[in-house]
Amino acid sequence: MPPFHSRDGVMHAENVSMTDIAATVGTPVYVYSTSALRDAARAFKTGLSCVPRKHLAFAVKANPNIAVLQLLAEEGYGADIVSAGEMTRALAAGMRADAIVFSGVGKTDRELSAALDAGIGQFNIELEEEGIVLAKLAAGRNLRASAVLRINPDVDAGTHAKISTGRRENKFGVNLDDAGAIYARLAKLEGLNLRGVAIHIGSQLADLDPLEAAYEKVGRFVAALRGAGHTITHVDLGGGLGLSYRAGDPCPTAAAYGAMVARVTRDWDVTLMFEPGRFIVGNAGVLLTEVVWVKPGAPHPYVIVDAAMNDLARPALYDAFHGFAAVHPRGRRMIANIAGPVCETGDTFAKGREIDAVERGDLAVFQTAGAYGATMASTYNCRALVPEVLVDGDRFAIVADRITPEAMLVSQHLPFWRARTLQAVG
Repeated sequence: MPPFHSRDGVMHAENVSMTDIAATVGTPVYVYSTSALRDAARAFKTGLSCVPRKHLAFAVKANPNIAVLQLLAEEGYGADIVSAGEMTRALAAGMRADAIVFSGVGKTDRELSAALDAGIGQFNIELEEEGIVLAKLAAGRNLRASAVLRINPDVDAGTHAKISTGRRENKFGVNLDDAGAIYARLAKLEGLNLRGVAIHIGSQLADLDPLEAAYEKVGRFVAALRGAGHTITHVDLGGGLGLSYRAGDPCPTAAAYGAMVARVTRDWDVTLMFEPGRFIVGNAGVLLTEVVWVKPGAPHPYVIVDAAMNDLARPALYDAFHGFAAVHPRGRRMIANIAGPVCETGDTFAKGREIDAVERGDLAVFQTAGAYGATMASTYNCRALVPEVLVDGDRFAIVADRITPEAMLVSQHLPFWRARTLQAVG
């Protein structure tokens, strides 16, 4: 049975009614399924069963909730992080420090130092100067930081431009033409254990061909590095496997991906590292919302919901599609625009879409929202920060509180020279 399904005419998350969650927690709220998280994590591992030596590191940016991370740690996943904050989350969730990979193009000296002190397993170096700084910081601690050099293969991932990371003009990695000389210089540094290369060409890939093309370039580069006398033990292949956000969308399976990887890398003789994110958590979450108004519009009415672009930013950022379904459908359909209450025209989730007919006060969900949902949420328009709930069978718990505008106000302060003015006004 799917983790989100209809029972007695009402949508459930596993064995919990969505109406019960809304009554207890309020809306909007993210709802995650434990069974869906575990199933996806295991499916990815099974798909890579033909790869003999591997390390799986969940891309924390996709969903950094510590309850989610703890579940994935239990399934044998480490963490792929891009900030010290994500490292803190991963460690708090029980992920081993030596199972953490630090990616990201803008690591600060403070973040590099914190990661060295924590004993993380690998740094993915994005530019030569970063490697020099990391080596100096490590040597000052009598350490050798295990690291790989991220290369940019100039391969178009065929995904949205804002989540494509492997083209020459993108900010990530070093140019493949320059990578050999950079690698040679960094390999000589006392504080580095430079042990391989990394690659990541983008997110939400619906076709394996760009990945295969990029991996083939990596294979040739690894052979060239070994020919130059370097010892290569690790290659980080990144993440990027896509999901079907709507019926009929192409979506590679983990098994197909694993078969391609095994074929392309069969002669590499390295530990392969993978950084799945969306593939693991995307289908494991929905955003539960309430219909505030059904407003007449031209040519279609507007379904105004209490979730907004600050809660789910992907449609505004990428024109991303998320399915919309009533929690208690009446069996009728309508064509409508779906929008939130934020004061931006961009706060629109869909235009002219056929959906379940809904009325004021109805509950509905935005589907496939477990990845890049709550993690990208903001408090724009002084709105509350959206809470998160985890369901496990017939029980559920709040795993991230709704942070209210009143609570956020506590963190703001008038300058001391204005404080008396406020007291006088009060």
